[in-house]
Amino acid sequence: MKFPLPFHRVATLALALALFAIIPISSASNLPVGLILDLDANRGLTLEEGDRVAKWENQVTQFPAKDFIKRDQGRKESGSGRPTLKKDLPELNGRNALVFLQQELTCLNEDAFDSLSQGGGSTWFCVLAVRPQRVGLEDVNSFFGNLRNDHHYEGIWGCFKDDNTFWWGARNGLTFGRFDHNNPQVIGPKLTPGQFVIVAGRMAAGTPTAKLELFLNQLPAHSFAEIPVNPKANPSCLSIGQERDAINHPGHESFDGEIARFLIWPRPLSDPEMIVTFNSLATLYDLTK
Repeated sequence: MKFPLPFHRVATLALALALFAIIPISSASNLPVGLILDLDANRGLTLEEGDRVAKWENQVTQFPAKDFIKRDQGRKESGSGRPTLKKDLPELNGRNALVFLQQELTCLNEDAFDSLSQGGGSTWFCVLAVRPQRVGLEDVNSFFGNLRNDHHYEGIWGCFKDDNTFWWGARNGLTFGRFDHNNPQVIGPKLTPGQFVIVAGRMAAGTPTAKLELFLNQLPAHSFAEIPVNPKANPSCLSIGQERDAINHPGHESFDGEIARFLIWPRPLSDPEMIVTFNSLATLYDLTK
């Protein structure tokens, strides 16, 4: 795998390169402005018992959602939900990653991420590597989500099937389904265990419907779907490592894998901004080979 990867839209790439110097960039991470979540495995970690992660701090200091913390509620063994820090990985240019084995860190700010699926649009990026998935809910192994704890479960989530096929989606809370037009599944390729990649999703702004796109390492989108937008949808706490604050069955719908970086914008990034972000992350983590 090589970065920058060959893009199919030569004009889009040329525009991105031309705009690289004029697109507003955040001073902390060479990323487009407007970022509300930056979880970086090299920063903001509170460790317990050596390498177990009890808290992961959002590096966007001006955003009200700050801390993603361990959750013992619902678990039989205290502390068993904490991921493990792996340091100085050669495959990540000497940077760190957190290992999630049906574990999670959750932000208990109930409303901070509600807007992501309410019509304003959103974009997320994640640098991760999958491991073989274990038995839980069939084909639902989530690495993030802010689904609500009720019968319709509105929100957004990113997941893997049991064979590590990557997918993500949004749920508008109008009906329950797995999967239907109110709960679409945007399906990507099968990932290779142990190989770090950059996955991303973009939800367009607007109503009455919005386009969901899935990306792997580059533009254009690998796949897409449309969803009816519900501006009154009320998602809940955002979790990293599973689909929601699933205190009724912690770990049951969680993924096994490693996460080095997780980013969210509360708007759809433009194509040039997407390309800048893919290239920035690929360079930082040396995913250029």
